[in-house]
Amino acid sequence: MSNQYALLDSRVQKWVYSQGWSDLRAIQKKAIAPLLACDCDVLITASTAAGKTEAFFLPACTAIADISEGFGILYISPLKALINDQYRRLEGLCESLEMPVTPWHGDSLQSKKNQAKKHPHGILLITPESLESLLIRESTWLRLAFKNLKYIVIDEFHAFIGSLRGQQLLSLLNRLEHLLGRLDTPIVRVALSATLGQIETVPLSLRPNRSLPCKIIQDNESHSIVKVQVRGYTHPLSLGAQDINHTAEYRVCQDIYQFCRGDSHLVFANSRKRTESIAVQLSEFCQKECVPNEFFPHHGSLSKVFREDLESRLQKEMIPTTAICTMTLELGIDIGKVNSVIQVTAPHSVSSLRQRMGRSGRRNTPSVLRMLISENSLTRDSSIIDLLRLELLQSLAMIRLLISNKWFEPPDNSQYHFSTLLHQVLATLAQWGAIRAENLYALLCKEGPFQHISTAHFKDLLSNMGAKKLLTQLSSGELVLGIEGERLVSHFSFYSVFKTPDEYRLVCDSKSLGTLPIDSMIIEGEQLIFGAKRWKVINVDTQKRVIHVIPTKGGGQPPKFAGKSLSIHNKIRQEMLQIYKEEDYRIQIGETKVDFINKEAKALFQEGLSIFKSAQLNTRPIFQQGKLTYILPWLGDKIVNTLVALLINRKFSAGAFTGVIEVDNASVNEILNCFIHYLQHGMPTETELAKSVPDKRVEKYDDFLSEALLCEGHGKRAFDVAGTKKWLKEIIELMA
Repeated sequence: MSNQYALLDSRVQKWVYSQGWSDLRAIQKKAIAPLLACDCDVLITASTAAGKTEAFFLPACTAIADISEGFGILYISPLKALINDQYRRLEGLCESLEMPVTPWHGDSLQSKKNQAKKHPHGILLITPESLESLLIRESTWLRLAFKNLKYIVIDEFHAFIGSLRGQQLLSLLNRLEHLLGRLDTPIVRVALSATLGQIETVPLSLRPNRSLPCKIIQDNESHSIVKVQVRGYTHPLSLGAQDINHTAEYRVCQDIYQFCRGDSHLVFANSRKRTESIAVQLSEFCQKECVPNEFFPHHGSLSKVFREDLESRLQKEMIPTTAICTMTLELGIDIGKVNSVIQVTAPHSVSSLRQRMGRSGRRNTPSVLRMLISENSLTRDSSIIDLLRLELLQSLAMIRLLISNKWFEPPDNSQYHFSTLLHQVLATLAQWGAIRAENLYALLCKEGPFQHISTAHFKDLLSNMGAKKLLTQLSSGELVLGIEGERLVSHFSFYSVFKTPDEYRLVCDSKSLGTLPIDSMIIEGEQLIFGAKRWKVINVDTQKRVIHVIPTKGGGQPPKFAGKSLSIHNKIRQEMLQIYKEEDYRIQIGETKVDFINKEAKALFQEGLSIFKSAQLNTRPIFQQGKLTYILPWLGDKIVNTLVALLINRKFSAGAFTGVIEVDNASVNEILNCFIHYLQHGMPTETELAKSVPDKRVEKYDDFLSEALLCEGHGKRAFDVAGTKKWLKEIIELMA
């Protein structure tokens, strides 16, 4: 063993030896000294299953081994399931140290929580929402329980960066240090992630006030083998009901069945609706072949029992099991060894694709990724999106960025997050009872994560909260919760910062199958697919919000699920353009260019490339076809949104889909003149563009924001005026 190994507690050394390890991994060795020093934050990034968890816990448990009063480590996870998984993984190590591990979330055993309350000690595993609840309801106990806290570790840190929960979490950590009197002597924060873009900027996302330096530890020595294939499918022009087995989706399911039958795999279908339709088809293939079913859906609307049963089945590695899933299995829950990952349709980000691919290839076996991409057959009326084969092109671009460029989306630390700030104002008032406005601003904004919030923003926020009776000011000048604020804070749903949609429970014989959004429009007698099975609705109880179903055979469609599309980054669409410019999608590996797509995908690629060349899109990104004029900026959704808003402001009829802008009844010259006008007379700001957006209230507490803050927040989130202006200058020059 190495010299670093000798720095670990002898009991930790014995545990490592008992695992049969010949040595620690490189990243584990690198992490020991900085973590034991306890004088800086630490960011540990390495591929899935590269030993990040042990890289933190081996030295951290060494450092707290002799702390007998209070928790030494606070572990924060985005998922309850990941907490349960870490609890199982830590049991052996912590038993050797006689150190308790306490999982603390809504589904945790109350007996374990009570035991921890009586004698807080060891490691606490928690979600941001449960930590919020403790800060509000148990702050006195927290002050005692965390008096010797040495480390706060955040798992799957990329899942928090730039998000509502991420801002809440950073605010919680700042409020916790304030509660403990540790703002001047900060508690070490450690972030673990397999997927971080522009890693040098990530420390700012971990501690925005920079009160501690940050040590970045990367795994530069692992060279995993990756096997990738993209397969194309063409959906026929017109099909009768009897030709269902000729659809692209049916052929996709046939291939999934062939690839996955007899082993364990993950199939990411992106949406819950597609997850259900694929899972039921695969299940029915098994039934038709008279073999046991190996294919099961996994998504957030299914009941916890169904999801945990599937996770357990995967972990045991005893029975062939393929999970058809959404993002629910993207994060690092231990699901054992899966032979491959299949992606149906392009994912929303390269970061997500990296996470998913990393779920296979564990234990010294190659990562295997297959992407199954369907495109429509072409007709004289085909859209430019179909003609250019943009779904396939995006998939090729993402794979090139992932493997050749090793690029992931960078963190976005530019957002205001007014809705989350409002939530944190209410939470802080609930925690302390009363606090002065200037102290609140210092805690949440000046020293906290809301660094972009000016005093003018904050005054506007508090003023509107007062008008809405969320808070009130005492004669002493202190702020306290108002009538409406008390109502919000006292509700069980307050602790989360994201909207929880109203839902029906789906029930069969008193057994809960899962939930459906209340706007799903389910009616009695309807047949539907849920949990990869077919059901008939026998009763809809709108008072109790329960849908009663019975099993049925044949028919039905997956119901409408809630969800929203995520923004595509500039880099992805620029790579798409580059592929067509080069007329080559292949990946450069050393001196060799590697082909990774099948014959049908090649034919689709050539179709799209032919259109790109014949339409001269390299030099003519704005062109007319009949009454429609198309704009292809080959840039991310923020710039696309900005261009659409600029056109609408000048009374053009414009819309966008998949990065392509359609303008009705307008010539190329009219559009160019419109853009020249903006360059000559000035561009509106993001906030000004947001004023014309009809539905800006998308986050949980947007209803309580002033129109000014709502526009400023939405403008920053949806538009990019500077990037758009740069593109307009280039295009005017190109097409002059």
